[in-house]
Amino acid sequence: MTCSNVSGGRWFSYYDRVSWTDPGRIDIDHVVPLAEAWDSGARNWTSSQRQSYANDLGDYRSLVGVTDSVNQAKGDKDPAEWLPTYDKCRYLREFVAVKIRWRLTVNSGEKTAMQNLAAGCSNVTITVTRAI
Repeated sequence: MTCSNVSGGRWFSYYDRVSWTDPGRIDIDHVVPLAEAWDSGARNWTSSQRQSYANDLGDYRSLVGVTDSVNQAKGDKDPAEWLPTYDKCRYLREFVAVKIRWRLTVNSGEKTAMQNLAAGCSNVTITVTRAI
């Protein structure tokens, strides 16, 4: 999703630590990609629940503005397949928060990758309001 209706401002993409003033260079990333959500339980949701997930503005961790090329490289990958260059622990916290918020499952590859990454992160309590 590209920010095409924004007329001005500065956006910081924490995935690559780049700031942009050109809204055409920013994509809105689903921290847990739509295809990953589908594979993790969204396939069993109603169309209304899937729409709510895709447009979740109820938690700042669900959608994040990032450099378009970085978002395209991420695609539908989970943490076992892709991590940002910077702020990996923040990304992990946000990914986990979204999974919990939407009651999405985690497969064994994801779990192992997240546990390995978490071992190098500070211990932080994640507070989540469930969406469904």
